[in-house]
Amino acid sequence: MASAFGYYLIGVALVIATHAGATQEVRDTGPGFAYANQVCSECHAVRRGERVSPHARAPAFQIVANAPGMSEMALQVWFQSPHPSMPNLLIKAQESDDLIAYILSLKQRR
Repeated sequence: MASAFGYYLIGVALVIATHAGATQEVRDTGPGFAYANQVCSECHAVRRGERVSPHARAPAFQIVANAPGMSEMALQVWFQSPHPSMPNLLIKAQESDDLIAYILSLKQRR
């Protein structure tokens, strides 16, 4: 009987851990979209479903979001690294967080 109770506790712990890992923080992507639309849309396609950017060398945000390995950390590094084909923007921390949340919201769930 004691081992059945132990298995029960292990099962409950696994269910809780699985649920906690699957739950993602839901963020308001409005501020990130507003920033993207105001600052980035001159060169990048920033809206969901847009695949062609105004500037041929600027990838659409939806394509960026779906790139293999794309993550919050990858975008943070990208924003902090200079790129010859991109203006040297100084993005405030909150704007960066908002923009990353918006870009990642464009990722197609599989």
